[in-house]
Amino acid sequence: MNKISFYSNVFVFLAVVLVILPVNAQNMIITPELTETPAAEKKTAPDGNGVDVLCLPDAYLIDPENCNPLGPSAYLTDYVEKGGVYPEPPFTGRKIDPELMEVPYKYARINVDNSEVIKLYNSAEDAASNNNPVGTISSGAIRYVSYTDVVDIGSGHYVHSKGRDLWLRASPAAVSTSTLGRTFTKTPEYEFGWIVEGCNPYLEPNYNLGMSPVYYNREDVVNLYETIETKDTTWFRIGEHQWVDRIHFRAAHFNTTPPPEIKSDRWIEVDLLEQVVMVYENYELIYACMVATGMAPYYTQPGIFQIYKKNESENMTGSFEADQSDYYWLEDVPFTMYFDKLRAFHGAYWRAWYGYEQSHGCVNMSNGDAHWLYNWADLGEWVYVHDPSGKTPTDPELYDDGGA
Repeated sequence: MNKISFYSNVFVFLAVVLVILPVNAQNMIITPELTETPAAEKKTAPDGNGVDVLCLPDAYLIDPENCNPLGPSAYLTDYVEKGGVYPEPPFTGRKIDPELMEVPYKYARINVDNSEVIKLYNSAEDAASNNNPVGTISSGAIRYVSYTDVVDIGSGHYVHSKGRDLWLRASPAAVSTSTLGRTFTKTPEYEFGWIVEGCNPYLEPNYNLGMSPVYYNREDVVNLYETIETKDTTWFRIGEHQWVDRIHFRAAHFNTTPPPEIKSDRWIEVDLLEQVVMVYENYELIYACMVATGMAPYYTQPGIFQIYKKNESENMTGSFEADQSDYYWLEDVPFTMYFDKLRAFHGAYWRAWYGYEQSHGCVNMSNGDAHWLYNWADLGEWVYVHDPSGKTPTDPELYDDGGA
């Protein structure tokens, strides 16, 4: 056989093989016949070539048909079906105007021993030399003055008290400029709350199952997706595998339907359990902040009240213990609104932390939050105070006039 005949026969053989075997038209690679995929599992790729493809990671509550929702998609779908939220929306509340934190007062703290009676003088020089005292401020746990002038003599600071128009030794105090309140243009889709102690959330509502690497700072505000009660604590789910307990969190459980006694679309709600104030207008939540209400036995009284008096500032003093160890002297307490005898909403410049019961019955707020509420509220505004846990006494006979 000559060479031409040999090569001709080889060419014919290869042509027959190529016709018989399946060939990928794009790259001319010989492929075996594909096994048929059951209809329930087979998905068509976007290019229509019949090859199975995975869906992009997402929650697929409806069969996507053109991809397989496996792997991350299966996890996310299961997470959403069990009540999770994906993707998690941003928190919609806005911080209040920082100018609301400013007050036209300067404060000084009497920072000597609580048991010491403070003497008052007609001049800074008399105060520095302890000559000719003309008045006193009783011993007590919390004593602040609003001052108009300060003089340093030797190693001491001497201030002129606006409230007493006399001089005394006291240290000018820095007032917290933080504000906890958030405003809303409409009621948010999800509940929310504040971190009260910086923390890493737990992966599950269980102290023994590990913690998330995500860290939240005190006063961070986050959406709340689920609340559950266990024998140990209340758990709040603030994200995927992110659970915080009551030690670390305060929740705004808002309700845009007022109690039946309130015949208005405007009211203020005080949640004693969560230490949160919420404000409603046109049956929408428009504002919320953390506060500090009355500590036992000087509770903030549950009930429905109305604001009956507003003062831009008040001097407050008093004590409740028999030995007067809890005596307080507080000058120019700003943005005060009385709603239940001497119990009032007001700025508490002497406090640094909120979210805990601390007062003698008043609702203590940061200066900025108290200012916002003071601007919004009119005389006669409704106030709804309640404790969802039922632990705060409700018998009016147990309550005196209250205080700061």
